Amino acid sequence: MASIYHYATSFIILLSLIGPNLGALVEQQPLVLKYHNGALLKGDITVNLIWYGRFTPIQRSIVVDFVQSLSSRRAPPGSAASWWKTTEKYKSGASNLVVGRQVLHEAYTLGKSLGNRHLLALAGKVNALKAISVVLTASDVAVAGFCSRCGTHGSTPDKKTAYIWVGNSEAQCPGQCAWPFHQPIYGPQTPPLVAPNGDVGIDGVIINLATLLAGTVTNPYNNGYFQGPASAPLEAVSACTGVFGSGAYPGYPGRVLVDKPTGASYNAVGANGRKFLLPAMWDPQTSACKPLV
Repeated sequence: MASIYHYATSFIILLSLIGPNLGALVEQQPLVLKYHNGALLKGDITVNLIWYGRFTPIQRSIVVDFVQSLSSRRAPPGSAASWWKTTEKYKSGASNLVVGRQVLHEAYTLGKSLGNRHLLALAGKVNALKAISVVLTASDVAVAGFCSRCGTHGSTPDKKTAYIWVGNSEAQCPGQCAWPFHQPIYGPQTPPLVAPNGDVGIDGVIINLATLLAGTVTNPYNNGYFQGPASAPLEAVSACTGVFGSGAYPGYPGRVLVDKPTGASYNAVGANGRKFLLPAMWDPQTSACKPLV
């Protein structure tokens, strides 16, 4: 049975428990992700995209542009590629992501209510070495435990294939899985940020996909970099949940950039002029969560 790693949205619980002053104190505490001596995904890695349900061509292009942005040869400050370069500071060098096959499952052949076995079956449609199979489910597809995890990553028992699942949360639980583009379910009801690509669900997918891609390359087989129990690890980005800019505390994403014409919030620029809001990543050199701005 494949192992499943959960992307925990722990900031939702913290929102009603921790205020900004205490949050600042917590942020200053040292954070260490221990290396457990396992293999990491390094070198050239193919990212295959399995689209389950109906996505518009624009929605698919946003995700493809994001993945392509991460391994751009140019990585100026403030770019999605510069965010991804932090993964090079983990052992064994760079992880260069390349978009591979795209498989469309628009007929809902497995129904509209999926469990982990369905996700594994979909991921297995593209089975290759040095690859990550990314299963993306549409907004009208329910997945077991959706709102408590927003996405997962794992590997097959033979450790030959890594996979990710991320769901479009627009119609299900955007307060958990698309924050800060939607008001949170708990805590201070501050106005949500404007999504940089004009799609709350897909811009939320980008945040969760970024989190899981970083977790996959730095902890692909549950024996890489993480803190806490292996059954519920805090990884490269999930250890920094809720931090998008400097000065962040639970319930406040931090200071980010704003696009003047649209009012959209972002902190990274990518391929084809795309703008993204990317979460902070743990930096092994400083043992701290590192936001782009």
